[in-house]
Amino acid sequence: MASSGLLGLSLIHIALLLSFCFAEDPFVHFDFEVSYITASPLGVPQQVIAINGKFPGPVVNATTNNNVEVNVRNKLDENLLITWSGIQQRRSSWQDGVLGTNCPIPPKWNWTYQFQVKDQIGSFFYFPSLNFQRAAGGYGGFIINNRAIIPIPFDTPDGDITIMIGDWYTKNHTDLRKTLNGGKELGMPNGVLINGKGPYRYNTTLVPEGIDYETIDVQPGKTYRLRVHNVGVSTSLNFRIQNHNLLLAETEGSYTVQQNYTSLDIHVGQSYSFLVTMDQNASTDYYIVASARFVNESLWKRVTGVAILRYSNSKGKASGPLPDPPNDEFDKTFSMNQARSIRWNVSASGARPNPQGSFRYGSINVTDVYVLKNKPPVTINGKMRTTLSGISFVNPTTPIRLADQFKVKGAYKLDFPKTPLTGSPRMETSVINGTYRGFMEVILQNNDTKMQSYHMNGYAFFVVGMDYGEWTENSRGTYNKWDGIARSTTQVCPHCPDRNVLLV
Repeated sequence: MASSGLLGLSLIHIALLLSFCFAEDPFVHFDFEVSYITASPLGVPQQVIAINGKFPGPVVNATTNNNVEVNVRNKLDENLLITWSGIQQRRSSWQDGVLGTNCPIPPKWNWTYQFQVKDQIGSFFYFPSLNFQRAAGGYGGFIINNRAIIPIPFDTPDGDITIMIGDWYTKNHTDLRKTLNGGKELGMPNGVLINGKGPYRYNTTLVPEGIDYETIDVQPGKTYRLRVHNVGVSTSLNFRIQNHNLLLAETEGSYTVQQNYTSLDIHVGQSYSFLVTMDQNASTDYYIVASARFVNESLWKRVTGVAILRYSNSKGKASGPLPDPPNDEFDKTFSMNQARSIRWNVSASGARPNPQGSFRYGSINVTDVYVLKNKPPVTINGKMRTTLSGISFVNPTTPIRLADQFKVKGAYKLDFPKTPLTGSPRMETSVINGTYRGFMEVILQNNDTKMQSYHMNGYAFFVVGMDYGEWTENSRGTYNKWDGIARSTTQVCPHCPDRNVLLV
C-alpha cells in the first residue's frame, strides 16, 4: 500500500484524467456496499460476502461506449478490491481492481471505479480480487449490450438470464486462506452453487433436506439468452440442461459461430452466452446441472450443483436421473475438441475487439514471444506457492501504475524470462516487458496434474492453438489464423500447451 499522501496525489491525478477522457458518451452509475452476511448455501450457516445485502450481487448492466461509475463502500474487516473480469481497460488500467495495479480500499473507506466499456459487448462478471475473498462470494454479472444501431447476429431473445456457477466451501475464506498459507491444498469442495444456492434435492441420499435451490422461470416456446459464468476458485464444471440444446452465441465479448451443444465444459473464470429455446413438454420441470470435471465422479457426486428450469404451466417436478455428463470424467480430448470448436463469428457487426486497427491477426508481425510454464505448487518459506516459469509473483509495495506515475525506483523489475528458468524457484516482483503497440505470442505450457485457467486482466487475446505435449516452433503451422476466438480467459489442460496470440 502506498503512503496516504501518495494515494491522495494519485486520486487527484486520476480525477483529472477522468474529466478529460470520459466526455460525450453517457454515464451509468452503481452503488456497491460490500459487507458480510450470514447465509447457508449448503445448509451450514457461514460468513458470506454480499453486495448491497445480496449474494450474488446485482448485475451491472451497461451499453457499448457507456462510462461506468461504481462507488464501492468497504464494510468488510479487511482490505478490498473489485475487479471487472473481461472488461477492457483502455487508458484506465488503474481501475482494473488488482493489487499489482491498485491500492486496496481499506475498511470503512470507499472508492469510485470509473471506466468506459469502449467498443465492447458481451457477458462478464466482477469479483473481489484480494485475500481469497472470491471463495466467500462478492461476485455478480456484468452485461454490455449492443448499441441500438448495431444489430446482434441472432433474433432478439425473449429474456436475458444470468447464471453463476462455481465450487463452494463451507469454511470461511479466512480459514481457506490459512490452509493455503500453511502449505496445504484446499481439498474437495463441499458443493457447487448455482446463483448462490445449493442443489435441488434430486437425490435424497446425497442432498439433505432444507437446502434452498435456484428456480429459473420460463415461458414455453420462448427463446432466452443464458449468460453462464464459472465464478468458482478451482473446479472446471460441465454445464447442461435436461432435454434442452445449448446454442452457443457469445463468449467474453466475442460473438461465436453458432453451434449446438448438449453440454459444455466451462472452466474457472470463463463466461458463455447460450440461446436456449423452451421447446420441450411444458408440463414438467427440468434439471439444470453443473458438475465437476477431471475428478473422480464417484467421489464428487455430492459436489454436483442442480437448479430447476420451470415452465410457466408446469404441473410436475423434474424427475429421472440427471442428464449425463461426458462419458469419461478424465477425457481431456473431449474437452479440448469442444474448445477447438468454438470459433469467432467474423461476419458479425461490432462492437468487437479491434486491436491496433486490424482484425487480421494471422498476418501481423509478432514482436515478442514468451513461453510460460507452470508446475505443481511448491513450498517457499513455509507457504504454498505457485510459479510461472520458475517465478512466484510478489505483489509490489507500491502498485505498478502508481510507481510509474511517481517514478518510484525498484518497485518492480522488467525482467520476466522469455523461457522458463532452470534451478530453484524464486519469489520476485518480475514483470513482462512488452513492446509498445506490438503483438505478443504467448505459449502456456501446463506441467501440473490439474486443469489451469489463465486470465488477462483488462485486455483480451486470440486463442490460436491448443494441443498436447511440448510446444516447438513447428507448432506454428497448426495455428488458426482466421477465426480463433478473442477472449480474456483460457484453460490449459494438464501436460498440454495452449497457444495464444496476445496484444500488449
